[in-house]
Amino acid sequence: MHVLVIGGCRSGKSAHALDLANGFQADRKLFVATCQPYDEEMRARVARHQRERDATWETLEVPLDLSRALEHHNAAGSLVLVDCLTFWLTNMAMANLPETAIERRIASLDQTLTAMRVPVILVTNEVGQGIVPENRLARQFRDWAGLLNRKVAQSADQVIWMVAGIPVAVKPVAGSSR
Repeated sequence: MHVLVIGGCRSGKSAHALDLANGFQADRKLFVATCQPYDEEMRARVARHQRERDATWETLEVPLDLSRALEHHNAAGSLVLVDCLTFWLTNMAMANLPETAIERRIASLDQTLTAMRVPVILVTNEVGQGIVPENRLARQFRDWAGLLNRKVAQSADQVIWMVAGIPVAVKPVAGSSR
């Protein structure tokens, strides 16, 4: 079972994803953190998110090689929560990876998720509903995020869109009336 939780900034994505994850029975819970905090404000955000998880969670910091990390932690009895895909994309852009390399990593993640035998919950930002950005890099980032979110949503068993803290099932679990 793979779940994508998508929404705007401060929509409750991370909290909802953590609630979902805590509802799963798992021998091992792995939180894959992609954020690289570059300033005090972001370090404070990361610390707040860390306090929201109890001691049953193991944290793995993965700024770039997300597919390999998921492949490495594809063991029975595990659950993986990735927070967040948008930071992962930001890290690739900030590392000045070529466009083709970023698109290959997105395709690799899609293939990896399809092969995962454990539940994976992924958090991402919806960035395509705003205005068209005025600069090329921001437009390229928006396009990459749209591609990434579309691919992950297509392969996910469930997609939840967070709106003002309310989870809306965009792609309900098969057989569910919700």
